[in-house]
Amino acid sequence: MIKAYRANGSETVLTPDHSSPPLADDIVWIDLLHPTPEEDRFVEGLLDISVPTRDELKDIEPSSRLYVEKASVFMTASLVWRADTDDPQLTDVAFILARDRLLTVRYAEPKSFHLFVAAFGRVPEDMANGCAVLAHLLETIADRTAEILETAIGRIDTLSSEIFRDRGKRRPPKFLEGKLAEIAECHRLIGKVRDSLGSLSRVLTFLMNTHAVTSDKETAKLCKTVARDVASLSEHVGFVAANISFLLDASLGLINVEQNAIIKIFSIASVVFLPPTLVASIYGMNFQHMPELGWSFGYPMALVAMIISAVVPFFFFRWKGWL
Repeated sequence: MIKAYRANGSETVLTPDHSSPPLADDIVWIDLLHPTPEEDRFVEGLLDISVPTRDELKDIEPSSRLYVEKASVFMTASLVWRADTDDPQLTDVAFILARDRLLTVRYAEPKSFHLFVAAFGRVPEDMANGCAVLAHLLETIADRTAEILETAIGRIDTLSSEIFRDRGKRRPPKFLEGKLAEIAECHRLIGKVRDSLGSLSRVLTFLMNTHAVTSDKETAKLCKTVARDVASLSEHVGFVAANISFLLDASLGLINVEQNAIIKIFSIASVVFLPPTLVASIYGMNFQHMPELGWSFGYPMALVAMIISAVVPFFFFRWKGWL
């Protein structure tokens, strides 16, 4: 699908028709969403550029994501999408500045684009050209990334409360093992956010050195603000990642503690019942000369001996603090 946006915020759907008139002068942004080869060729003819295909976006090397060709600026960034699901992903989006227009090529639908389209055109004077549109779009992407990060932090805080709440109350190992999967999901999301922020940082650094930005003071100022926001978010992501690592280590430690406590109970139980078993074994032997077997009080005496041999180790363990 090819959508074209004017500076006033109005939207137009373009169709690959060779008899179509040339682009209107007030169109500042063309958005290619899941484009077909025919749509790629149509836009290439309109803007006189080479539109990267889906395979080219995937196979492009990190060092070749930012370049200038025929006075057009090509940039590729990795954005987080499906962040609200259990399977967040990164999608590569191409940002191309072709003269005074912005062309985006994407094969996914990050929420940041929906947010930007909804707000597009509210301040028409700020959307005079494609470079300004790109700066505001990157600002929206950074804001959406911050929102994703805040949501992840909320999930981590909830997990921390569930794991460490009521420290005197024991948590079964299965409960903690279930939390490990949730911690892994948070770790995966934070990893995607970190990769996306690194990609955005490189795009902004490259963009701020282009002529289109250096010649526009307002756009350059906005790009610097977004770059600072991205740098701040990157530092915060590192802090959150460290918290996740601590939470993971603590959960594994608690699992070991609970498992050791279970083994400890079985060990103490076996030690407590070992002396009574010894007494019962002695008097269960069938030797002819065992005086106690002929005593009238031999049976209760054996029972008392077994009880005492079990109680004494129990209180000894309590005295030592092992129970």
